[in-house]
Amino acid sequence: MANILVVDDEMGIRELLSEILGDEGHVVATAENAQQARELRQGSVPDLVLLDIWMPDTDGVTLLKEWQRDGLLTMPVIMMSGHATIDTAVEATRIGALNFLEKPIALQKLLKAVQQGLSHSREPVRPASYRPAAVTAVANGAAEGLHTPEHAAPITSYAPALGGDTLHHGTPAAAPYGQVADNAANISFDLPLREARDAFERAYFEYHLVRENGSMTRVAERTGLERTHLYRKLKQLGVEPGKLAKKNH
Repeated sequence: MANILVVDDEMGIRELLSEILGDEGHVVATAENAQQARELRQGSVPDLVLLDIWMPDTDGVTLLKEWQRDGLLTMPVIMMSGHATIDTAVEATRIGALNFLEKPIALQKLLKAVQQGLSHSREPVRPASYRPAAVTAVANGAAEGLHTPEHAAPITSYAPALGGDTLHHGTPAAAPYGQVADNAANISFDLPLREARDAFERAYFEYHLVRENGSMTRVAERTGLERTHLYRKLKQLGVEPGKLAKKNH
């Protein structure tokens, strides 16, 4: 578990990253602008910072320069942006940013970058002049998340049919699985197609959420969806992962 600070002026981005990282077991603090980020940094040292470049009051690169100037850049920082140029990414890396992620951020790239960042959490963060390979990687567009398409994680095992009674190599299914299966079995064919499809998808995702004890990472892998898409789909269907996870206890 790590303490991670997310700095982004978009509420949706802050909420999404908080949910994803929280589900991974991390403690997440959020700031919607540079001033809030300054105050949080003065109060404590996070293990990692995810910092947006374009913000209305002070941009992320300027804030990064401030932290470096004041001796506060003692934690790894990963920059984020949907509009940054290669030059901006190179500048941020030279100042001391560890990595750069392009929005929309693909799930696997986010988790990989966070893992790499946390592995540096106990090392002094130095300007990239000490790490010329990092600058070269960004300049060549090879940094993590920079113009690299995300591919869905392969599904290595198949879920049993909704009406099945065994899971994970013959383990008896708990009662909630049967309840979800009943919900799917009771979908009326007399419903309009869209309503029937929503009902099936609701039962499908509820089944996997119960099965995986609410782990969004494992459900994303099972269903072959990017986690961002999965969160939006569940919200659209009115499915609450937390409540379903409790049913399995």
